[in-house]
Amino acid sequence: MTTSTTVPTSTPAGTDRPQSSLIDRARAVGPAIAEHAARHDAEGTFVTEAYDALGRAGLLKAAVPVELGGDGATLAELTALQRELGHHCGSTALASSMHQHVVAFTAWRYRRGMPGAEATLRRVAEEGIVLVSTGGGDYTHPRGEAVRVEGGYRVSGRKRFASQSAHGTVMSTMFVHDDPEQGRRVLNVAVPVAADGVRVANNWNTLGMRGTGSDDIEVDDVFVPDERVLAVRPYGVVDPPLQVISEIAFPIVSGAYLGVAEAAYEAAVTAAGPRADSPLVQRQVGRMRQLLQVASWSLDGALAEVGEDARPSPEAYLAVMLAKAEVAEACLEVVDLAMEVAGGPAFFRGSVIERAYRDVRAVKFHPLTPEATHVESGRHALGRPGMLA
Repeated sequence: MTTSTTVPTSTPAGTDRPQSSLIDRARAVGPAIAEHAARHDAEGTFVTEAYDALGRAGLLKAAVPVELGGDGATLAELTALQRELGHHCGSTALASSMHQHVVAFTAWRYRRGMPGAEATLRRVAEEGIVLVSTGGGDYTHPRGEAVRVEGGYRVSGRKRFASQSAHGTVMSTMFVHDDPEQGRRVLNVAVPVAADGVRVANNWNTLGMRGTGSDDIEVDDVFVPDERVLAVRPYGVVDPPLQVISEIAFPIVSGAYLGVAEAAYEAAVTAAGPRADSPLVQRQVGRMRQLLQVASWSLDGALAEVGEDARPSPEAYLAVMLAKAEVAEACLEVVDLAMEVAGGPAFFRGSVIERAYRDVRAVKFHPLTPEATHVESGRHALGRPGMLA
């Protein structure tokens, strides 16, 4: 009897050019990434060897435009890249997705001639700097304050979920400024991780995604010059700049989780071999396959809605958020089913399924949560006020 463990996937939307170079390079470094995944999970330490491998393969500069020394990867290609990395190590896929989406947004700014973007992208390509994001811990209601001073701002606050914190070079984060004329405003700023007044808390000790190094970062009275203020936007809403950031970031992040769930599916199908004639196992495997296929289609649809160059759009933003919710709910059910199909051996530490079961639990913590997404989508459909500005 012939069996197939391959999850059906479609060509990522938004690009007609082949992605084999990026994906082949990711597959080539996959064994080196997977080799250390269990140890970093057990120790709760950062996936340093994986980042070294990604750097050698040039994958951390994938989103940098070709003329600046990168691959010029599209959003769909970056999503597929992180999905492939998720097959080998969830922590590596998720942590690097934070770097990838900040680089991709910087490339978006570069295409519009915005200040500082080209210099940052050249540093990513030439020096291998890593960009840190705290957007998930801030989003519409950031922690910390910014005080206006001559030539810029002085910022202070504790930033949460700063993946790759100890490995990063520059942190893209947000602070609140009480403007005397415009009221509360959110400043998107770039802060060097090595700056005086910046301290990594080394407090990441979690159920899953234990190798991402998503420590808190303390920022104490750090000066940010005006040229490092990337955006100024309203407080408490998803305005056009945040819509663009979200349209870029969350497909990439969702791809990482989808890859983790696909790895659990593959492991479960392999483990189910001796019981392949069981109708219950057949149904469970079929259900997993359906969930992953529909989530993949949903993500592809969102990528098609965003296109190759994101723009402020409530429709594109909601398409991405709904796809993220679909991926989240699918991944959670898939890893649960994978544990059932594989049985007792999958319950032991060191099992691919056991680690995926824990890693995927983090998927609901990225804003907006699936429930909040459904509320916001419903508000928009009904013409009621919501978070979208």
